Amino acid sequence: MRASAGYFIANNNTMKIQKIDDHAGLTLAGGVADAQNIVDVLRYHANLHRIQNQEAMPIKTLTRLTSLIFHQNRGYPFIADILMGGYDRNGPALFNIDMFGSVEAKPYVTTGSGSPVAYGTLEEAYHDGLTVGEAKSIALRAVKAAIVRNIGTGDGINIAVIDKNGFQLLTKEQKKAIIQL
Repeated sequence: MRASAGYFIANNNTMKIQKIDDHAGLTLAGGVADAQNIVDVLRYHANLHRIQNQEAMPIKTLTRLTSLIFHQNRGYPFIADILMGGYDRNGPALFNIDMFGSVEAKPYVTTGSGSPVAYGTLEEAYHDGLTVGEAKSIALRAVKAAIVRNIGTGDGINIAVIDKNGFQLLTKEQKKAIIQL
């Protein structure tokens, strides 16, 4: 939840998980204002697609749109790194989109200053076939490790689950039931 610029803490209560639609969300790292701009554009297009087509915009399409937004602004880039995830008719999907518009599908990924620490936990614990409960526990442990070991990460943890039932941001009580924060 911490937004930092080097050793300066700009905000300690930043929502870095954003709901795009009932089936899709993203996390943001980097310039918060740049990422919030992208969130607004994606929400607009996701809503427009839902109205025009009577169905949710596929995750891969949202990802491609995000990539195009970054790519068209590469001369004056958005300073952000986006993780786009969700659940659509093709099942679960997770993509990393960098500030130049490159897209990479991943089974798990992390961004931000605490990434190297979080990756240690993810690489050790991730395996195919995780239950949602196991995945939530691993994600919380990874972010907690980053908070403990990285000055740019901290001040709390938000976690969302996006599955066939839609986007759900976990409450403080739900997080505490999984791991001591």
